[in-house]
Amino acid sequence: MVLSDIWERSVRVSHDFLTEDVIKEIKEVLVPEYFPNVDLFAVTDNGDIAGFVGLSDEKIEMLFVDSDRRGYGYGSKMIEFAKQHGVTLVDVNEQNASAVKFYESKGFRIIGRDKTDEAGRPYPILHMSL
Repeated sequence: MVLSDIWERSVRVSHDFLTEDVIKEIKEVLVPEYFPNVDLFAVTDNGDIAGFVGLSDEKIEMLFVDSDRRGYGYGSKMIEFAKQHGVTLVDVNEQNASAVKFYESKGFRIIGRDKTDEAGRPYPILHMSL
């Protein structure tokens, strides 16, 4: 599936703290468990999907830009789209410093922190809000 491939390429360049086993574990449940629980929107580049965002109520649940299309403004376009749809919240892996800086540059501020991710893995999560 195109979106799961984009997810994997993006994660491999932005989440260097994840182990190979964790990447495989998450990818296995991405399509059957994560995607159905969000409203997915894609941004395209000359007809190809460059990235996607998953929204649920007021929250960005996922935002990934294909690894070869980072730095071209696609993430910013998806953030603006999300804001237009009422989004005010996002959770970010604390170890993904570039994502934390990206969201901060878009007006998000840290409002909380969990020591583990939602699956109990040792990856702290920062809760951010506009």
